[in-house]
Amino acid sequence: MDQAAIAQAARILHGARRAVALTGAGISRPSGIPDFRSASGLWAQHDPTEVASLRSFQTNPQRFYDWFRPLLEHMLAAHPNPAHLALADLERQATLQAVITQNIDGLHQRAGSREVYELHGHLRSATCIACGRQVPATPLIERMRRGELPYCACGGAFKPDLVLFDELLPRGLFWLAQHAIESCDALIIAGTSLAVYPVSDMPLSALQRGAALIIVNKDETYLDQRADVVLHEDVALALPAIIAELKRET
Repeated sequence: MDQAAIAQAARILHGARRAVALTGAGISRPSGIPDFRSASGLWAQHDPTEVASLRSFQTNPQRFYDWFRPLLEHMLAAHPNPAHLALADLERQATLQAVITQNIDGLHQRAGSREVYELHGHLRSATCIACGRQVPATPLIERMRRGELPYCACGGAFKPDLVLFDELLPRGLFWLAQHAIESCDALIIAGTSLAVYPVSDMPLSALQRGAALIIVNKDETYLDQRADVVLHEDVALALPAIIAELKRET
């Protein structure tokens, strides 16, 4: 691991007052949850428009649940890894103001992070696509795991409250996330290749306002050349190393 880059990232965070983290599927991969866009990711095996779009769910919810069930099992078995714990630790130090995540697994909250903006939704509730009734997801999850299709009393299928292709991001959460990005003085990008719009454009707002940029991701991103620190490393190793170096500095 590049120790000079680790030290530089720690120095940036030592001087930061409003750091923000933007995370993607790569931060949960060490917890055993597969990512989507790597060579071995889920989209290498499935067409997302066929299994994970709102249009396909409306026409064939069974196909969505057949695809989603194995991923659900991975998420239910997962535990926060050292990368999640490092960001929660940084928040407790009052350096990190928020975590903006594209993940739906809830591992940031389980690690202890409190200010988490889940732009792609979560698995805590589900909504009927016919009547709009929203219910807790826990009873439905057990039905999903048994292979049952969760239906509402009105006859419509329940969809977990996660954002599928063809759906807009939650407007309120997106505004909160954008505000956090625009007001931060340091932005940590961890475990995301910045390939999904509109989240991919969000770091530009931080750069335009002079924020320092730290990228920790195994693969290259389109912002690597503009970052102050780039670590193409396992996030579960690199983020704890940065936090440990930060604590030595303070």
